[in-house]
Amino acid sequence: MAPVTTPTLTERPAWQALKEHCQAVKHLHLRQLFADDPARGVNFTAEGAGLYLDYSKNRINADTLRLLVQLAEECGLRRRIDAMFNGEKINVTEQRAALHIALRAPEDERIVVDGVNMVPEVHAVLDRMAAFADQLRSGEWRGSTGKPIRSIVNIGIGGSDLGPVMAYEALRHYTTRDISFRFISNVDGTDFKEATSAINPEETLFIVCSKTFTTAETLANAHAARKWILDKLNDVRAVRKHFVAVSTNAAEVSRFGIDTTNMFEFWDWVGGRYSMESAVGLSTMIAIGPGNFQAMLAGFRAMDQHFRSAQFDRNLPVLMGLLAIWHNNFFDTHTIAVLPYDQYLKRFPAYLQQLTMESNGKNITLNGGHVNYQTSPIVWGEPGTNGQHSFYQLMHQGTRLVPSDFIGFCQTLNPVGNHHDLLMANLFAQTEALAFGKTEAEVEAEGTPGWLSPHRSFEGNRPTNTILAERLTPYSLGTMIALYEHSVFTQGVIWDIDSFDQWGVELGKALAQRILRELENINDAPLKHDSSTNALMRRYRQLKGVQS
Repeated sequence: MAPVTTPTLTERPAWQALKEHCQAVKHLHLRQLFADDPARGVNFTAEGAGLYLDYSKNRINADTLRLLVQLAEECGLRRRIDAMFNGEKINVTEQRAALHIALRAPEDERIVVDGVNMVPEVHAVLDRMAAFADQLRSGEWRGSTGKPIRSIVNIGIGGSDLGPVMAYEALRHYTTRDISFRFISNVDGTDFKEATSAINPEETLFIVCSKTFTTAETLANAHAARKWILDKLNDVRAVRKHFVAVSTNAAEVSRFGIDTTNMFEFWDWVGGRYSMESAVGLSTMIAIGPGNFQAMLAGFRAMDQHFRSAQFDRNLPVLMGLLAIWHNNFFDTHTIAVLPYDQYLKRFPAYLQQLTMESNGKNITLNGGHVNYQTSPIVWGEPGTNGQHSFYQLMHQGTRLVPSDFIGFCQTLNPVGNHHDLLMANLFAQTEALAFGKTEAEVEAEGTPGWLSPHRSFEGNRPTNTILAERLTPYSLGTMIALYEHSVFTQGVIWDIDSFDQWGVELGKALAQRILRELENINDAPLKHDSSTNALMRRYRQLKGVQS
């Protein structure tokens, strides 16, 4: 019997059908789609975990949705979802589970990794975090000179920074104002200097977030912080009262001078970009309090349950993932704009950049072959209404098709006049304008001269999703983050790639260590790079004052 071969993605029947279907749909206009179905604005919606998704303003019809769901089924999405939730080692290149969902699991759930139920361990760490957060917030924890902590500085990079920064900004309304929170990630000394300006070392606690406690940028900043503390307090014992660690490497943490009883652990099945609800979120818990942190975890959990149980055609993460596939692979779009109409979410697009592009920026399939299709789109965005006065011109009248996610809340946390109605009016207006545009005839009917009407007309037919929640709370933030996590996972399953490794960041790191030694070498050592890199390094050493 001949061996059974699994078809590649582009050979699957649903993919071929979608390719043919796209030719029939791509020239349709949303004006016509809405005219043909007066209930379209209700029919193409879904709800889950307190979020409402309107995806009616995409160039799709019922056949599109049916074929996209068929593609998900042919790619084994349901099996892969179950594998993730069951703790199977779906991160194939590192032979690890991808169990960020265990970080928000209820205490009575069993999630087993290598024969060990991880849920009790997760909750033990959460309990330790809560006790420590209460000590900080109450003033019980004091610095080495007896003063309470008034400034928290989180030192990390990548997922150990982007998540905490985003969550702090998103939930600032719920934070204690008795303690200031700062974040250092960039190895540029400016980041360190500005973060430590105008704060008192006697009242400052550093949280060093590094799983291995060997991350070059994080350790460089951590040692700078250690020197900053010791230069001011002149007592090596002060390190134990002014530093805690989020890590798995007790030996290195201890060597740094941090008391390992103040080390909060996490696990190798937690990827950095999926870690903000683990001990990496310690600064978040201190800022918003353990109760609000638990509410955020409950939001994550609600979306997890929805993702695992809802039918694909009613499943918010699946729908958003499939629509991303539709635009990326069949309409040849290259980006997705994330446009939160809430100032608190100003760092949300940056957070999603790492989540999306580090997860799915891959060109190798799970079995080691090369893909022959586009994978991750580029994610970008800014809060509304600021973006409207920046890049929306391109979205409305530019030559590039930019699918966009609009995020809004029906209640504001900060009532000021009619500001919130104005904000939301802009959100709804932008999605309507992007969808339906304005014809030259309509422009001329308003009295615009014929020669000017092409400049003032809008083609429309630009795809958008709108996500609405009642209010920005810790719970709703958790649901939104999990929504995008699972959407990214859905896309990775369809593309047959590993969404949980990130080998692409390693080469640059290794080269940087070699180049660093060469830049610091005052001898006339020959440089052995390409001619461009050699010339740049010589110029740098010359202008820095080191002869090459």
